[in-house]
Amino acid sequence: MNVQAPVSIEPSSEPYFELPIRNYSDFYRFYLSEHRNIMSRRLHVAGSTIGLYFFSKAVRQRKAKYFVYGLVSGYACAWIGHFVFEKNKPASFKQPIYSFISDWRMLADVLCGNLSLADRSRDKIES
Repeated sequence: MNVQAPVSIEPSSEPYFELPIRNYSDFYRFYLSEHRNIMSRRLHVAGSTIGLYFFSKAVRQRKAKYFVYGLVSGYACAWIGHFVFEKNKPASFKQPIYSFISDWRMLADVLCGNLSLADRSRDKIES
């Protein structure tokens, strides 16, 4: 007698991504799933904005130290967002290039109104 127990398959609400992700569109979906906490998003936007300020200052004054300040301030804000609020590891540890690009894309999506810094229910793109 061949009896099989019923298998319960529950749909997962969280998409599963296995790193490294080769396709950038898939990576950005993963990136947004790692930035669902509003405070973390705010810190990322603040870090990118502060970083942009220091990068422009480095170019204007031709001083490399401001470039370093930009990197440190940007990553410090982002990592606080991940470790304190998201409780996850930044994707920049495994895919630094795609993560760096996605930081700026997320900032652009916030500035264009596609992602909210107030409430995720206001997002115009899936996060």
